[in-house]
Amino acid sequence: MRIFSGIQPTGRKHLGNYIGAIRQYVEGQERGNPAIYCIVDLHAITVPHEPAALRRSVYDTLALLLAAGLDPGRSILFRQSDVHEHTELCWLLSAVTAYGDLTRMTQFKEKSQRQRELVSAGLFFYPVLQAADILAYRTEEVPVGDDQRQHLELTRDIAERFNQRFGEVFVVPRHRIPPVGARIMDLQDPTSKMSTTAESTAGVIFIDEEPDEIRRKVRSAVTDPGREIVRRPDKPGISNLIEIMAVARGVEPEQVEREFEGRGYAEFKQAVAEAIVEFLAPVRQRYRELRGDEAALERTLAEGAERARAIAAETLADVRAAMGVGAPVRQPV
Repeated sequence: MRIFSGIQPTGRKHLGNYIGAIRQYVEGQERGNPAIYCIVDLHAITVPHEPAALRRSVYDTLALLLAAGLDPGRSILFRQSDVHEHTELCWLLSAVTAYGDLTRMTQFKEKSQRQRELVSAGLFFYPVLQAADILAYRTEEVPVGDDQRQHLELTRDIAERFNQRFGEVFVVPRHRIPPVGARIMDLQDPTSKMSTTAESTAGVIFIDEEPDEIRRKVRSAVTDPGREIVRRPDKPGISNLIEIMAVARGVEPEQVEREFEGRGYAEFKQAVAEAIVEFLAPVRQRYRELRGDEAALERTLAEGAERARAIAAETLADVRAAMGVGAPVRQPV
């Protein structure tokens, strides 16, 4: 089973990133052969950014992945821009990507509305590069949050269209979305996904946040009318807290509902806050130990890129040959 996923090195990583993606990465390295994880700095430049901050964020993200339990000995960890096959494959895949499909991408519509000065072509083309990231490794499974479902469907469409036109080169990947916690919502606006790009971070719990700040944010979380602690469409705030509690404790949401049946919101919020603090404490501590040694982090990225390049180069050679691009591959006599 070949597993691949990429993570943006932008902004502080929050509880939604950890539950929806990072924990899946750690689990995946037990099943992957190999499990390949990429810090997608090329995707990060499709929105306004500060260059020095981007470099720091790459190290921040890598240290966090390592702190969460990723082991470079059992998985491949690398920086996207270090493996040039991604960008060439992106261009080659553009030949089998429908313009109309890109115009329908929800994330492009949302992000372009926020870019008032310049809506970059890179932002529009982002899903094609994402498809190249995945297909370069003949990936079978992609652990993602629910918000990436549309992009992965496009990747599948691109792979199928290429295979129909040029022959069976690509594996058509499938997604792996966690059954609980796939979409952690903002504590202040439980109808919106938890995000570092939110107008306010009052409803966002960061992985490296201090325990007292986590407790304060959970205490002030928006809840719903009534006192029932159950998951229902008309109770998005409580439903979100139940899912967070279930993941943090490693139990089913129904068990959380039974435990807090007949108890008040204040008591429930306090219990959720303590569960989150305990859940994140080991990662926060390990992150602080790792982050200071940037030379070691850079070595990890370089070693991972070398291993990733060996796989991606083989795929790219097959794509070039199938499309008739470049010099013909001479068969041994």
